[in-house]
Amino acid sequence: MPKPKVPPASIGNADDIEAAFYEALQSGDIEKLMACWGDEDEIICVHPGGARLVGAAAIRATFDSMFSNGSIQAHAIKVRKLETLSASVHSVLERIDVLTNEGPRHAYVIATNVYHKTAQGWRLVAHHASPGTPHEMQEVSDIPPVLH
Repeated sequence: MPKPKVPPASIGNADDIEAAFYEALQSGDIEKLMACWGDEDEIICVHPGGARLVGAAAIRATFDSMFSNGSIQAHAIKVRKLETLSASVHSVLERIDVLTNEGPRHAYVIATNVYHKTAQGWRLVAHHASPGTPHEMQEVSDIPPVLH
């Protein structure tokens, strides 16, 4: 039986939950990872090339399986955000550090993380990831650069 969820140390905003999520991946800590997720029945996770996982049990099972091979050295880079009072959508380029026979390499994943503000604070309600390439490091945008 899984331990009860313990909220991440910092629940101030969606950025804090996102940081806790990636820290949990990097440490391979399933309890900390699951504490980032909302309590809703319809939380969703899609791994690159994978099926849509609905609900905490399905999400936990897949991360448990992934952690059986070690932690996941995923780092959120190039984060774009759309924020409202009770929701925050983060478009993230994830750099995954992998060790190959040829030495350390980087893989890239494009992810969308959706956070809702709940009675327990901000929580992840959807993580949808797609395979990426180093080309995704280049961003296409029609937003003009702004100097402050």
